Amino acid sequence: MAKEFVWRKSSYSGGSSVDDNCVEVAFSETVRVRDSKNAPGPELGFSVGAWRAFLISRA
Repeated sequence: MAKEFVWRKSSYSGGSSVDDNCVEVAFSETVRVRDSKNAPGPELGFSVGAWRAFLISRA
């Protein structure tokens, strides 16, 4: 059975338009990222360290 993750939508995501950017993240052993408009679609996975470095670089 696949593990269920708690997905959180980015506060920077747009509205409900098809053209809006929508990103969600879930935290487990890795940080998972997906397009909220295509939830069953592919996900990206990052180590916690890589995710932290990304966030610091965006500050």
